[in-house]
Amino acid sequence: MAEGKSLTWNMKGVLVIACNCDYGCPCNVNGRPSLGKCEGGWTWQIEQGVYGDLKLDGLSIGLYCNWPAAIHEGNGIAVTLIDDRADTAQRAALDALVEGKSGGPWAIFRKTFKELHGPQYVRYEVDTETRLPRVRGGDALAIETEYIRNPVTKETVHPRLALPEGLLVKDLALVGTKRFVVKDDHVRYDHSGRYAAFGFFQYFGP
Repeated sequence: MAEGKSLTWNMKGVLVIACNCDYGCPCNVNGRPSLGKCEGGWTWQIEQGVYGDLKLDGLSIGLYCNWPAAIHEGNGIAVTLIDDRADTAQRAALDALVEGKSGGPWAIFRKTFKELHGPQYVRYEVDTETRLPRVRGGDALAIETEYIRNPVTKETVHPRLALPEGLLVKDLALVGTKRFVVKDDHVRYDHSGRYAAFGFFQYFGP
């Protein structure tokens, strides 16, 4: 991979989302964050992917952030997480992607950060084979999801959200977080019991 050159790439897989918003997250429909600010992020589990001729299958990357208001209003602080199983070339490719150097949704997010830290290399353990995904990124990240429950009957509900113009995904299964903790020197919070979602993604670039 040539230094400073963005190669043609594509990837698909499962995206797991968690943040401090109420269930459903109003940001999905261009509303304001539930608590006035956004603290959350994403883990992309790459089922199949290439950067130039380099395969990225089976690896994961994450971007976890703290914005003082809505995302598009900027001034955010973020950290990137990269799967430590990646070799040197794969790490360089994943870093170019998640830091927004090669296009894709990350290039849009990059414009909203005043600080972008990392990459932090973590041992990613991502389980998306069940109906309730779980994510662990070393000691830096833990996400355990749970079904949303009807407040009256206590029965589980299974809402979905279609996003035809969605930047990250076009269809989401909405759940909650039994646990959502980020521990980094620059981005740190615990928003267990709040919003989570997951869905299939497919991107092409640059």
